[in-house]
Amino acid sequence: MGGDKELRVRRIENGTVIDHITAGQALIVLRILGIPDSSERVVSVLLNSPGQHGKKDVVKIENRELKVAEVDRIALIAPNATINIIRDFKVSQKKKVHIPEFIEGVVRCINPNCISNSNEPITSRFDVTVDNDNIKLRCMYCGREISGDIARHLL
Repeated sequence: MGGDKELRVRRIENGTVIDHITAGQALIVLRILGIPDSSERVVSVLLNSPGQHGKKDVVKIENRELKVAEVDRIALIAPNATINIIRDFKVSQKKKVHIPEFIEGVVRCINPNCISNSNEPITSRFDVTVDNDNIKLRCMYCGREISGDIARHLL
């Protein structure tokens, strides 16, 4: 290709930067956020970017700030992520995601016989624990535990 130009992702004026996403999880973050959607937002994704603590993914979304429920979902698959709210090209807020103590309506129970998987109008509910950096979800209805690839069970 020639040349010494380096491709860089440009700064955003307003929006959200999700940094320190576990390497390889950015596409799941996009799915959690419903991207791509019908909007005209510019979204930038960095996969396997070198970071201080190894490889990471980064997602930049112009003109959108995340809802609490979206941040809770992201925390389940990227517990070390940081959310940076950008206003007028500056970071106006920076916060680490917080792993919630329980989640509701986010994950489907792996037990096909669980009442949360029936035709009853019941929302899935899980207690969340962290054990050696491994997030574990325990269904509040049947007690079944999910750990490992939680993203497969996101609603």
